[in-house]
Amino acid sequence: MSAADRLETLETLDAVTLCERAESALNSLVDVMARETMHLHAGHIREAGALTAEKAQLAQDYVTVARAVQRSAERLKNEAPERVEILRRGHEALATQMAENLKVLATAKSVSETILLDVARQCGRDEVPKVYDALGNSPQQATPVFKGISVNRAS
Repeated sequence: MSAADRLETLETLDAVTLCERAESALNSLVDVMARETMHLHAGHIREAGALTAEKAQLAQDYVTVARAVQRSAERLKNEAPERVEILRRGHEALATQMAENLKVLATAKSVSETILLDVARQCGRDEVPKVYDALGNSPQQATPVFKGISVNRAS
């Protein structure tokens, strides 16, 4: 079924059912993002990474149903205004969760880059000759030596 067909099918649902589908997709996405954020806060990068595919699928599902809601907005406001208000509040919760998630992801990325640079500098520092010139000075390299590193992911 194409995306257009899925969208058309969703738009034909009654107002309450469409809102319930949107709310379910929204809550599932908020939940997986909260779990990912929790893992990242705890430094459990692998566990957070394991949620990537699920998060991507839930985001795609939410976008599809949100598009149907958007295209049916007037009908939904008239037929199920209380459900539309619940969706609006849920969307605000999603925006808050996304902001927190992005902040934690940016922090994890920055920490990872810093660790890798520190390791590379340390590896390069070991390559500096440990001798002195005729005046007793330690030779200084003009630029640090950065060698490639490998990571054993077997454990």
